[in-house]
Amino acid sequence: MDLREAREAMVMTQIAARGVRDPRVLSALVEVPRHRFVPASGRAEAHGDHPLPIGRGQTISQPYIVAFMAEALELAGTERVLEVGSGSGYFAAVLARLAREVVALELEPDLVAQSSALLGELGVGNAVVHLADGARGWPDAAPFDAIVLSCTAPAVPEALWDQLTPGGILLSPIGTPWETQWLTRYRGGPAHPERLLPVAFVPLR
Repeated sequence: MDLREAREAMVMTQIAARGVRDPRVLSALVEVPRHRFVPASGRAEAHGDHPLPIGRGQTISQPYIVAFMAEALELAGTERVLEVGSGSGYFAAVLARLAREVVALELEPDLVAQSSALLGELGVGNAVVHLADGARGWPDAAPFDAIVLSCTAPAVPEALWDQLTPGGILLSPIGTPWETQWLTRYRGGPAHPERLLPVAFVPLR
């Protein structure tokens, strides 16, 4: 099986079979070469139904979770998106196929350098990764139509609400590593959170 076939099988058996229906999301998961975002030692498992370590205590999320989160953002292709905790850069690459512009924030310098170089090699011109404290967001480029946290926190950092457009979607795991975390969607502000899925993410630092 070649790598594209492996991604197609991944999408069919792990993602579409579990209810993700957005054709743009399914296409993005086929087109983005997931194995490139995984350390060489783990590439044989790159398309497995589980997260993988990428170093510095971080992981690349399970393919299904990436797809579920991408669909939950309800992107049409015109949006500007902020991702907090970009890690390997994989989700940023997927989001870049679904939105007009992606700003990704990461706290580990090595991961920023690696993911930025890889996005460049893959020709992803509408996503940029910054070395930054994700809890502060990226006010220089705000506001954003959608904000997504790829790490968990007990509550959404207050600075991020100020960087979300009115009516925009903010998606975040809420909880701590020692309790059940819930992927939670907000529309426009902190009122009326919508719990979507129990998840397990590394903490926001």
